Amino acid sequence: MSVPVFLSEAAGRPAGGGDRVVLDGPEGRHAAAVRRMRPGERLDLTDGAGRVAECVVLDVGRDRLTAEVLRWFEVEPPRPRLIVVQGLPKGDRGELAVEMMTEAGVDVIVPWAAARCVTRWQGDRAAKALGRWRGTAREAAKQSRRFHLPEVTEQATTARVAGLIASAALAVVLHEEAAEPLSGLAVPGDLADARDRRDIVVVVGPEGGITDAEIAEFRAAGAVPALLGPTVLRTSTAGIAAAAVLLSRCGRW
Repeated sequence: MSVPVFLSEAAGRPAGGGDRVVLDGPEGRHAAAVRRMRPGERLDLTDGAGRVAECVVLDVGRDRLTAEVLRWFEVEPPRPRLIVVQGLPKGDRGELAVEMMTEAGVDVIVPWAAARCVTRWQGDRAAKALGRWRGTAREAAKQSRRFHLPEVTEQATTARVAGLIASAALAVVLHEEAAEPLSGLAVPGDLADARDRRDIVVVVGPEGGITDAEIAEFRAAGAVPALLGPTVLRTSTAGIAAAAVLLSRCGRW
């Protein structure tokens, strides 16, 4: 069984900063009352930015535990970064998409207010929906033992997405009428080379699809339309499928 991961600022201490840490608050309550951690069991603490403390449980209270740090280390962020621009899906399918993409290793998830989105994030609804996406990413990152939490950005306009595309090493718009398959795209440069620190951007449209005007704007910014496969995937599953292809192509998988 894999060692559980919990988020804690204590993991951000420098080496030699102390040999015991206390996990309390919501994470400590989850470890003690939900996971029922016991003395002698292993756990890892991370600050979500790559710093990790490997620990063993010493003592467990009702809603906290004390652990001994076995070692501190830091994990470099993966390169190149994979950014998925996700058109806003209906219902809870957005959270499903975020969960799967986080588990796969997507680094940045950008909610996109596309023209044909049925769902609209406005006012208080926008803040609540974004909070659910970020909470989903946080929990999925812990489950999948990620030491770098994915970033879920504020809702983006089409113009902002075009800006992301313009600065990327490779930008792809998934489209069912594209002539070239995603797996056949020529990759500019060697994206598996750590010296190329630019991003890969993938745009996933909403249920209603991407408009001709949006496609034209993204093409002008440097994006390439690509076909994901012979079937039409739902917006909530297209991102994870594209991520699997590109993470393999760039050497991260």
